[in-house]
Amino acid sequence: MGSVGTGTDGTAGERRQLINVAYRLLGSVTEAEDAVQDAYARWYGLPRSRQEEIRSPGAWLTTVTGRICLDLLGSARARRERYVGAWLPEPLPDRSEWDRAGGAGPTGAADPADQIVLDESVSMAFLVVLESMTPAERVAFVLHDVFRYPFAEIAGVLGRTPAACKQLAASARRRVDAAPTPVPATGRAEVVRHVKEAWESKDIAALVGLLDPAAVMTADGGGMVGTVLRPVEGGARIAQYMAAIADRAPGLELLERSVNGVPGLVAQRAGVVLTVAAFDVSDGHVTRIWVVRNPEKLRPWAWS
Repeated sequence: MGSVGTGTDGTAGERRQLINVAYRLLGSVTEAEDAVQDAYARWYGLPRSRQEEIRSPGAWLTTVTGRICLDLLGSARARRERYVGAWLPEPLPDRSEWDRAGGAGPTGAADPADQIVLDESVSMAFLVVLESMTPAERVAFVLHDVFRYPFAEIAGVLGRTPAACKQLAASARRRVDAAPTPVPATGRAEVVRHVKEAWESKDIAALVGLLDPAAVMTADGGGMVGTVLRPVEGGARIAQYMAAIADRAPGLELLERSVNGVPGLVAQRAGVVLTVAAFDVSDGHVTRIWVVRNPEKLRPWAWS
């Protein structure tokens, strides 16, 4: 798995790929970075003679990273049962977009979030579907369908036969196929822009018109900031909630920004990002809103 890197021992060039794999497996930049760091620590902990026996350091690192992520996914379910409110994946900014807009932007040139490729496999909608999979399904699907690793190599990560890994990926694929078809970014951007305008003007009727009657809004504050602990269901209820927030948030600035590679909204006050919202759109209406307010999950959005 993976090509040999360009470092002195053939591993340094694997880091970006490993971060990309781990984020899609875990939905957390911090946990992805920790998993990759752990994999590298195990590599450098090997005797030099053992390192020299390994034909492809990249394949070894990917296997170890995958196993670490598999263990983390298994324990994550128990941790999330104790999590305050809903748990959502960590949202990612597009640094180049902030640079084009001028002024300050997310900091840290070495931030692992900057190494993650923003494509359809990291959209919030896709990551939420991945959360519905078993740990083994998620590993098999991400490694095979997203990163095109063969089942013979995935078998080494999961400790199962290639045939069993193929079945796991097929089961995961059915979950993905059952999800709504993504709307192109251009159509999504227009809807999100209208939501921003309606929210800023506190136009409840306009918001209701933009939201699907069966829309669902899920918020993640992690118990650290105030937010709804359970999903808000129904376009009318969501519109009323959004209008109430606008009343209680003087000085809040709403920006159109990419969230995990697709159009979203970012709320900031005095240059500090407080909320990141991702949207799912179908037939010109918002069907899902994912709102992340947990400060620990907004670290990639911190200002310089």
